[in-house]
Amino acid sequence: MLIGDREIGRTALPFIIAEMSGNHNQSLGRALEIVDAAAAAGAHALKLQTYTADTITLNVRGGAFDIADDKSLWKGRNLHDLYKEAHTPWEWHAPIMQRAGEHGMLCFSTPFDETAVDFLEGLGVPAFKIASFENIHLPLIRRAAVTGKPLIISTGMATLAELDETVRAAREAGCRDLVLLKCTSTYPATPESTNIVTIPHMRALFGCEVGLSDHTMGVGTSVAAVALGATVIEKHFTLCRADGGVDSTFSLEPDEMKALVVETERAWQSLGQVSYGPTKAEEKSLLFRRSIYVAQDVGAGDMFTPENLKIVRPGQGLAPKHYETLLGRRAARDLKAGTPTSWDVAMS
Repeated sequence: MLIGDREIGRTALPFIIAEMSGNHNQSLGRALEIVDAAAAAGAHALKLQTYTADTITLNVRGGAFDIADDKSLWKGRNLHDLYKEAHTPWEWHAPIMQRAGEHGMLCFSTPFDETAVDFLEGLGVPAFKIASFENIHLPLIRRAAVTGKPLIISTGMATLAELDETVRAAREAGCRDLVLLKCTSTYPATPESTNIVTIPHMRALFGCEVGLSDHTMGVGTSVAAVALGATVIEKHFTLCRADGGVDSTFSLEPDEMKALVVETERAWQSLGQVSYGPTKAEEKSLLFRRSIYVAQDVGAGDMFTPENLKIVRPGQGLAPKHYETLLGRRAARDLKAGTPTSWDVAMS
């Protein structure tokens, strides 16, 4: 499948998405700097989030509208206030996408309601990303699928039954190109909670491309995911975690994003195919295997013994497995020390 001009699949390099989210800290200038830095780090796509506080929640105080979880990065925050701070103004989308295009980098977004799908469709985005918190929002998924654009859907929190409903809704509404992202919806996530062995299982169940939306610290989990067949990796991205911002704590900085691009590519290159025996690159190393050599001068008719026959490097003599066969046999001719053995050096 293609997203824009990029091939997505196991025969292509892992597709690396830098998620800006709210790390622009309500500055368009900073947002554009993030685009520049993502491109310089080698990311293949930049992703935005398209919503307003009013399209994602209600302006209500108290109860579940206030975050009370002691372990949450946003404990004590009101949902409406948090989303108002984190949202990307819709009028910024076009200049951000233009800047990404100038770098040859794709740019698309996560719509959080149907109006956002319509808005992004008007901007000609190459794909839609559905967030984990929206993967049960089947009306939204159908609206995005009906455009015919590729869908990338994070699977955080979804049960297998819910995920089946999600995939069916997308496909029945016209989605032909689908990517599911294994995701753990905690911020940050721990490696122990990530369960990336689900990736090949998910691919087999749903017959689509599978990747990872990675909220862990560092790049190790993403590299491991590529080894398990992930073809898309999404990581939050910022210029500097010390600058703060709603998602900065679990976002990669530019040098880390560059490492992610490099190391996931190396992981992908290392997969290869099922292979035994020397590769072409190893052929010259065969010389440095051990083999059987004459270790002392031997006259014709002399017996081969452990003293005059040794298993050493290089590898031009008979293989070590024939050592016991040669011991006790007699030399067919005079042999100098350092002569590699062959079947014609011994009498039959």
